[in-house]
Amino acid sequence: MTRLTQDIADRFAALTLSHLGRQYPYKMDLTYQGPEDARIPADHHPIFHGSYDWHSCVHGWWQVMRLRRLYPAMAQADAIRARADAMLVPDKVAGERAFLTRPTAGGFERPYGWAWLLALHAELARQDGPWAAAIEPLALDFAARFHAFLPKMTYPLRVGTHFNSSFALIHAHGWAKDRDPALQALIRERALAWFGQDRACQAWEPGGDEFLSSALTEALLMSRLLARDEFADWFGAFLPDLLTGQPATLFTPATVSDRSDGKIAHLDGLNLSRAWCWRGIAAALGADAPIAPIAEQAAIAHLDAALPHIAGDYMGEHWLASFALLALE
Repeated sequence: MTRLTQDIADRFAALTLSHLGRQYPYKMDLTYQGPEDARIPADHHPIFHGSYDWHSCVHGWWQVMRLRRLYPAMAQADAIRARADAMLVPDKVAGERAFLTRPTAGGFERPYGWAWLLALHAELARQDGPWAAAIEPLALDFAARFHAFLPKMTYPLRVGTHFNSSFALIHAHGWAKDRDPALQALIRERALAWFGQDRACQAWEPGGDEFLSSALTEALLMSRLLARDEFADWFGAFLPDLLTGQPATLFTPATVSDRSDGKIAHLDGLNLSRAWCWRGIAAALGADAPIAPIAEQAAIAHLDAALPHIAGDYMGEHWLASFALLALE
């Protein structure tokens, strides 16, 4: 199973629909201002109160809506549309926007959730429903946060968790390309300042709870910002020994010792996101690039390690299918 099919799409969609509205357990990101804040998650987040946490709910919606567009005849298509018609509506969006006005919400979901919300809006804009128009005000709120935050972010975050700068900017740049030239230019400027001179990456990864490759997400971002020849030059200097299998860490799937531990279960996501990155980097370099077949084999090895574990424990089940979709598509 190394490419997306309608059968896989149906299974992923059914799995994700089962938890988009599952309210508990739920991990709130909330600083109490007073006793009036002691309310259930759905009161704070009228749309994104399922799937264990806010950002997983957002990219769960991205996943099912994208699958619906890619496979309009899939068995879950009608259920997805019905759920979207009920949830992705202006009054519920207003509730989500209201949460952002809280005095302590400036760093809410920064930057991971910001980026996934923009990715969701971009996906909805490709579809035949009213949902993109409903979500757009919330997307513009998060775009404004990127505009305000990126100029004062002196240093990038190279960790393999939600705070990773490169992963967020990949999605934000994809949204900005057709909508916000100023944000597109800002992302390019900041990324080149942060990463343009990076050389001989050691790829000291993974950490024990990481679901992103710091090295490969950076490279994938640069592949989206540079012309092919420019990227080839940059990538050759950034990871100069790939053709000899080094750094070996980037070719070795992570071992997941306990999938009931939410942090350790992140490592299944690392394997999936590495597969996505390897395939995207190879595509950016071109099929005739010497690294292309090596990258595809690395992607397959990581997929083989992770795909059998998409479901089975809620610590991974509430989010892994979204990363599997990135890798398989």
